[in-house]
Amino acid sequence: MAKLFEPMSIKGMDFKNRIVMAPMCMYQSDQEDGQVTDWHRIHYPTRAVGQVGLIIIEATAVQGQGRISSRDLGIWEDGHIEGLSEIVRLMKNNGAKTGIQLAHAGRKADITGTIFAPSALAFNDRYQTPVAMTIEDIQETIQAFKDGAIRAKKAGFDVIEIHAAHGYLINQFLSPLTNKREDEYGGSSENRYRLLREVIDAINEVWDKPLFVRVSAHDYTEGGMTPESYIEMAKWMKEQGVDLIDVSSGAVVPARIHAFPGYQVPFAEVLKKETPIATGAVGLITSPQHAEEILQNGRADMIFLARELLRDPYWAYRAAKELGAQSGVPVPYERGWI
Repeated sequence: MAKLFEPMSIKGMDFKNRIVMAPMCMYQSDQEDGQVTDWHRIHYPTRAVGQVGLIIIEATAVQGQGRISSRDLGIWEDGHIEGLSEIVRLMKNNGAKTGIQLAHAGRKADITGTIFAPSALAFNDRYQTPVAMTIEDIQETIQAFKDGAIRAKKAGFDVIEIHAAHGYLINQFLSPLTNKREDEYGGSSENRYRLLREVIDAINEVWDKPLFVRVSAHDYTEGGMTPESYIEMAKWMKEQGVDLIDVSSGAVVPARIHAFPGYQVPFAEVLKKETPIATGAVGLITSPQHAEEILQNGRADMIFLARELLRDPYWAYRAAKELGAQSGVPVPYERGWI
């Protein structure tokens, strides 16, 4: 059997295959209120019909001022639960497990008003300069992640992924390029990890299902984070009960990245083999054969597809046919009743 279509169990939860829809910002909320719209009600369940095993919806803001854009989904108030519950129901009805990425943009929040970061450093000339967070600000944000997890549980999600990548708030604390603090949240790797540690602990108080963390394993800038410098942090995550690290890279500071198919896979492989912790590989993976190679060679445990699933919501069906696997596609599709 193709490894891509082997089931995987995490904390007693069974995933029917190793195909994951990676979270991608869709910018489709209306009126800057963070609410689910009809666009989301169609977009995500379509990928479930297409037999994606786990769908993680886009970066969802735990605080209003932590939105990446004013049209991001939100989970900072109870009023968001109803809409999120609806798309969870629609995805589950079509056979997918469901995940949500809890996020805070930090200095990369492209919104009107004050934005926050570990240090008062702007991302570039286009972004405003953030306010350096006080200890009180940090504690409020940790509570916001915990409250977001409570709402995610009420909405019925199966997986929470903490967004600690792509130059957003938690990533800003992790990287020495963006964290210039001189208190207990800055300096040593242990101190820079402290915010993520406390967010994980807070979520674990209210969440007992699979927990993922997305990291940017390489800053592509001298003095920044590398896969090797994440090994220690990956071990800490494993000790805290994190089940899988979704291994991406870049975007904490402006940097030139040479991207090619599978360019981030070696980063996932390093963390998987040196920790060991389950990892997800992501980044220009478009071919079923490429995805299968990654899994067969033990380089990662799950395959996270992003833009390829925007282009082809039925990628999993195509992959099953190409790899000779049992597709599990709904009978009307299999028989050609379309």
